[in-house]
Amino acid sequence: MIKFSKANILQKLLVNAPIIVLFISVLNEFDFNYLELKYFSFNFPFILIFFWSLKKSESLGYGLIFLAGLFNDVVVGLPIGISSFCYLIICGFAGYLRNITLRPSLLKDWLFFLITILVVKSIMYSCLVLFFSINLDYNDVLVNLLFTFLFYVIFANIFEIYLKLVFGKSNV
Repeated sequence: MIKFSKANILQKLLVNAPIIVLFISVLNEFDFNYLELKYFSFNFPFILIFFWSLKKSESLGYGLIFLAGLFNDVVVGLPIGISSFCYLIICGFAGYLRNITLRPSLLKDWLFFLITILVVKSIMYSCLVLFFSINLDYNDVLVNLLFTFLFYVIFANIFEIYLKLVFGKSNV
C-alpha cells in the first residue's frame, strides 16, 4: 500500500511550486488598474520562466510552459499560440545562457534577461500588429518591459532563497 504522509505531500508541493505558481500567474491576470496605477504592469511569467529555465531547467517542462502559454492566450484574449511561442523563446534564450555561462552572476543574468524580453516583446508586437492587426499602445509595452526588467532582480533573489531552502543549492 502507498502511505501518504503530510511531509511527503508538502515536499511534492514545494518541489512543484514553480509549476503551480506559473499556472496561477497565467490564470489570474491581475491588473493594477483596480488600484488606480495606470502605468504599472509587469510580466511575471516571463521572470518565472526565464529564472527557472536558467537555474533549474528540469523543474518546468517545455510542454507545461507551452500549455501555460495557451491558457494565458485564452485569459488575455490573444490569438492562440502567441504566448506559448514567446514563452518557448524565453526558454531557448535561458538554455543558451545556461550553456555558455562559466560563472553565474545575477548582473549578467539580468542584462541577458533584458535582451531576451526585448527580442520576445518585439516578436510578439510584430506578430500581433502585422498578422492580426491588433493595435497596441507603445507606452504600455515600454512600461511593461521596464517594470519586468526591474522586477527580475527582486524575484531572482526570492527564487534563489527558495532554491537554497527547498533544493539545498544555489547557482545551479
